[in-house]
Amino acid sequence: MALMRLSQAHRQRGDQVWFTRSEYRELFEPEFGKVYGSTIFTKTRDKLETFKREFPEAIVGGTGSESTRTVEDETGEVDGLDYSIYPKFEQSIGFSQRGCRLKCGFCVVPKKEGRNQDNETIKSIWRGEGQPKEIVLLDNDFFGQPDWQSKVDEIIEGGFNINFNQGINVRLIKPESARALARVNYYDARFKRRSIYTAFDNPRDERIFMRGFNILRDAGIPAYRIVVYMLVGYWPGETLSDVMGRFQKIIDLGSFAYPMVYNDECKELKKFQRWVVRRYYKFVPFEQYDNTR
Repeated sequence: MALMRLSQAHRQRGDQVWFTRSEYRELFEPEFGKVYGSTIFTKTRDKLETFKREFPEAIVGGTGSESTRTVEDETGEVDGLDYSIYPKFEQSIGFSQRGCRLKCGFCVVPKKEGRNQDNETIKSIWRGEGQPKEIVLLDNDFFGQPDWQSKVDEIIEGGFNINFNQGINVRLIKPESARALARVNYYDARFKRRSIYTAFDNPRDERIFMRGFNILRDAGIPAYRIVVYMLVGYWPGETLSDVMGRFQKIIDLGSFAYPMVYNDECKELKKFQRWVVRRYYKFVPFEQYDNTR
């Protein structure tokens, strides 16, 4: 979205835009009047350093960088996004709200966005007539916004299919919002499967997680449609046995677990992640799983 908004601003000024995913200067690239780079993850710092060497005057932003500058700092208010730089992306994308009610230590959202606030209507996020009514919502806490009911009404009345990309906050879900969610045509990121994402990150939150999970099921959302992310490698003293126990609880509920490894350098947890995501756990015990082949 950052790059699409930057591109839109420059095209509206009559500038030509060159888009690439590479951190290196490509063959036949022209000389640029301005260069931007956006990075989400800190683990791509090596690519970011290469990019800066290639383009020392580049303006770099994003959570993965040390910069606090925003797109709006560079462009001011911009109307719309330039979807042409991602020609294979057919959906519409945006935020109906920003911020989050929680302040998890491993999450940057509270620091970057603060408390919940309204952002855009569903209709304003949609690209318009002739485009699929499929919207990727990047909201970090959809039901944390005061006006969530009107957004749900917009989704249903407008016939939109929605991917709640960042998940639903199951720790704070209420029966009323769960019933509303059950009425929405929710999908995975590819709009192929009916899926809701949520998280069971902290093992100490099992009771709270189960309360929210049961509220979702009672509202009519089947367990097999709930994808549960689980943060691993973050908690002090956590063992592989602890991780396995949390994973098994999710599987026993009838949901799909997706481990998120906090420290990518932990080989055992990365192995566990692949064992789960590739669904080898259904056929091979973890002790016998060889992820090097």
